[in-house]
Amino acid sequence: MQVSASLGGLFQPRSSFLGTGVFPDFLPREVEKIRDPHARELAKRIQRLPVQVSFSESSILSSCVKPLQRSESRPLVLLHGFDSSCLEWRYAYPLLESSGLETWALDILGWGFSDLEPLPSSSLTVAAKREHLYQFWRLYIKKPMILVGPSLGAAVAIDFAAHYPEAVSKFIFIGASVYAEGTGDLAKLPRAIAYAGASLLKSKPLRYYANYLAYSGPPTLSFVDWTNIGRLHCLLPWWEDATVDFMTSGGYKVSSQIEKVKKKALIIWGKEDRIINTNLALRLHRDLQDSILHQIPDCGHLPHVEKPGITAQTILKFVQSDLC
Repeated sequence: MQVSASLGGLFQPRSSFLGTGVFPDFLPREVEKIRDPHARELAKRIQRLPVQVSFSESSILSSCVKPLQRSESRPLVLLHGFDSSCLEWRYAYPLLESSGLETWALDILGWGFSDLEPLPSSSLTVAAKREHLYQFWRLYIKKPMILVGPSLGAAVAIDFAAHYPEAVSKFIFIGASVYAEGTGDLAKLPRAIAYAGASLLKSKPLRYYANYLAYSGPPTLSFVDWTNIGRLHCLLPWWEDATVDFMTSGGYKVSSQIEKVKKKALIIWGKEDRIINTNLALRLHRDLQDSILHQIPDCGHLPHVEKPGITAQTILKFVQSDLC
């Protein structure tokens, strides 16, 4: 199994990934304005699968990208960062899949493109996200997985494994946001002010600035398109409610659980990360009992977007390091 990557960390995906399908009708119509061919093709593969949870009378139609192939080895399950979606994996996903890995890209409940309309108010807590991920795993993945958590997705992964250790065989953390103590003072905001903050969060100027911080180089023409990709899920009608629910719930507090992680872990970090201090990469490497740290030069907070070729190669080497 090999990953082909060009200089600079981008790649030439297999032509089989680039299809002629249409976008799912549940995606916001603004998906048509996205120019990035890799984002467009991954968006065409997004599906919704029903997941029953205890906090909803109706099944949640849960968005994901399913693998084209199942395998006997451990599946690779890709989460995403705070207020993002599976489209975060638009460059690295085809590389990982074409290497022969059974690769899933899941939207964390409350973000991405799942149908949240049936959910009761104030239900999108950390516990709800955890239960939803477990039920998805139980119904569809069904065997221990290599769980990949970028940024806040690393906290999601640690919290999940603390409650369901049997579901995880290994971890991969990318620019991990695991030492922050939840949403802090945001949890104390009156809901009216929280809604105003959510409205600002999805604005194009703020999203553009977030892109500027997330990558190591100066702004490029791609930043406008990347901004549109990153905020596409914000255009769904329930996004503001879901965001306020998370803000006021207190968020993830997993720092006390890190040293309890018993699974082997790969830590990937961009050396030019301007969002999570690179010193925390060294701290996480010390705190985890069995971990490997791989730092990528000339790379910011999202190596799987900025340097997908190098990131995919590093993941593949780790996956193949033993018969997991």
